[in-house]
Amino acid sequence: MNNLHRSYQTLCVESPTDGVIQVTLNRPDRYNAMTVAMFDELESVARAIGDDRSARVVILTGAGKAFCAGYDLDEAEELASLSALGMLDRQERAARALGAVRAIPVPVIAAVNGAAAGGGMSLTLMADIRLGSPAAKFNAAFVRIGLSAGDLGASWLLPRLIGPAAAAEIGFTGRIVEAEEAERLGLLNRVTGTDDLLKQTLELAGQICANSPGGIRLSKRALQANLEVASFAAALELENRGQALLTRCDDMSEALDAFKTKRTPNFSGR
Repeated sequence: MNNLHRSYQTLCVESPTDGVIQVTLNRPDRYNAMTVAMFDELESVARAIGDDRSARVVILTGAGKAFCAGYDLDEAEELASLSALGMLDRQERAARALGAVRAIPVPVIAAVNGAAAGGGMSLTLMADIRLGSPAAKFNAAFVRIGLSAGDLGASWLLPRLIGPAAAAEIGFTGRIVEAEEAERLGLLNRVTGTDDLLKQTLELAGQICANSPGGIRLSKRALQANLEVASFAAALELENRGQALLTRCDDMSEALDAFKTKRTPNFSGR
């Protein structure tokens, strides 16, 4: 699987089942707080997954009690001493890493096992689907440390996910959103049991993997791209091109034949 399983300083990368890649933020002693090293490794892993045609679903989670506590305060102390261009470089490095996660061409499921604060909450927003244990909780902590809630894509993604008014309240107060409220708002797709977050996440990943790889990839592309287009007509144009392309692939014929013969399809991704 190309260079995915090399040694990482801040991540653990494994494949719990065929086609599923689990990326675990692995700084449990620091509640998986983000560092420059983590940003670099997240970007590297995301790009490696994008090059891996066997990848079908990515699971993103945290080691220990937290998902991600945001930017590590030990590194944050130096931010004020950076020049304006130095700070811009640091910010763009972080944004590039999270953007690479969002750009992974297969579905990304965030298994939110605990606190997702600040940049950690932004990282969950890069996922297509979010499941959370009862311990999951979120806050846009930026305003509490003198920064803007417009950070790492949150000001664009959060209003589209839960609506502008709810996003404004969360962003302006910096308050904690517990798992039950997060599910009600749509920040979590659902809350799992206390001990079965990864089990339910793997089950969901299995349901996705049962479908055609090309169909899933182009579905993700359409859903993401059509958040940004300016008109219904433009959305239809993108959808039409995707469907026309997929009818030229082997998996559509295989699916139709399997339906007729009442068997499970054997998708090849070709």
